[in-house]
Amino acid sequence: MLGKKPVTAQKRGETRALCLGLGMVACSVIMYFFIGITIVPLYNKSVWTNKGICELKNASIKEQQQCLFNDGSSDENKFQYPCLDIMVNLTPVGQVVKLYHQEETVFRNPKCSYIPPTLKNYTAVQENVEKVRQNFTEAQVFYCYYDPSGQEATVLLYRQYLPEFLLFTFVWPSLMLIGGVLIIVLVKISQYFSILLAPQYRTGI
Repeated sequence: MLGKKPVTAQKRGETRALCLGLGMVACSVIMYFFIGITIVPLYNKSVWTNKGICELKNASIKEQQQCLFNDGSSDENKFQYPCLDIMVNLTPVGQVVKLYHQEETVFRNPKCSYIPPTLKNYTAVQENVEKVRQNFTEAQVFYCYYDPSGQEATVLLYRQYLPEFLLFTFVWPSLMLIGGVLIIVLVKISQYFSILLAPQYRTGI
């Protein structure tokens, strides 16, 4: 009876460890799938891979031609905000093009160069957009990202979906997958040695 209790406890521990390992592997697979259907397509759409120099040509706020931003599916979730329009001269190609803040700006509202972080207070939104316009006016010359193929005739101030960003998103699921596989391997090794040593314990008894 005394010999059976440690063996039973060991089996329970191995079963729990094995479930933990399998759970970690399953979670990592789900995370890989989620990244593959959300972040990877956005990364593939980001064609602004080359870095160049942009010279400001015009930075204006279209007060009378405000843009609409829809954060959902219904018309009730629409907000109005001043539309900042920035045109720059892309020196590598010598062409005047429209500048956007980042990829998300192009996808959400291609009419405006900048989308305020919050749209609840219109006065604060106006001040934020005006401050951004002044920053561009003071800078005049700055780095930007453009499409080297020339198919996308716009440029970005910042790239949101860099290769480093994509690699970083795979860090946690990869660590979880490695940890889960390691736990499963250790449990299997423990079970293998238990089977090898079992006859010796029986002979000793």
